[in-house]
Amino acid sequence: MPTTPTTPSMDPMEPTDPAQSTRQSSGGARSPRFRVRGTGRLLWAALRALLVLTLVCGVLYPLAVTGVAQGLTHQANGSPVRVEGKEAGSELIGQSWNTRQGKGGSRPDPKWFQGRPSASDYDPRATGSSQLGASDPRLVKAVRTARERVAAFNHVPVERVPKDAVTGSSSALDPHISPAYAALQVDRVAEANGLSAEAVRALVDRCTEGRTAGFLGQPHVNVLRLNLAVREAARHG
Repeated sequence: MPTTPTTPSMDPMEPTDPAQSTRQSSGGARSPRFRVRGTGRLLWAALRALLVLTLVCGVLYPLAVTGVAQGLTHQANGSPVRVEGKEAGSELIGQSWNTRQGKGGSRPDPKWFQGRPSASDYDPRATGSSQLGASDPRLVKAVRTARERVAAFNHVPVERVPKDAVTGSSSALDPHISPAYAALQVDRVAEANGLSAEAVRALVDRCTEGRTAGFLGQPHVNVLRLNLAVREAARHG
């Protein structure tokens, strides 16, 4: 019997376009020109993102923060305390109240209220405590010696010396002392400045600040503010 010619079967996945067949036979690899152009677009997008973020985060944001901060000029500039147009110090950083003695030496000046001990001598560039543990014999000895020195300097029994008079803060820059330590120094400061103890005690009460927000921390006295008040009282006393 004669055979009927059959049409070759067409595979639906088989390409009919010769050009498409050629691309598939070469593994579908894209041309080098396409890869270079794609990489260039990615680099340009990354560069634009870098420029925008640099402008926003490195220029606009710092300017905005600085502008807002200058609305609170006193705090933004370090809370300086000015006397007769000159900076006497900062409300936030303690300082020494010593008088020079000998070659490079110094000792506490009896005219002024003294702050807490400082492991860095109130140097803002070297903050930090002594790093001695509570049970370290060196710390125990240092505290015992400091208590005796503070008691002798203020002519009071050792038992009256409060703990902040012989221990420094963790930052070594604490500008405050406790009302108890301030009260301990009243008689000595009054005598050295020719003032009455009652007048100096009134200054301590005036410079005593309560707890922050009413419940944080303890009542405290800013030593710089207190000594400036003593200085003013002695001038007019």
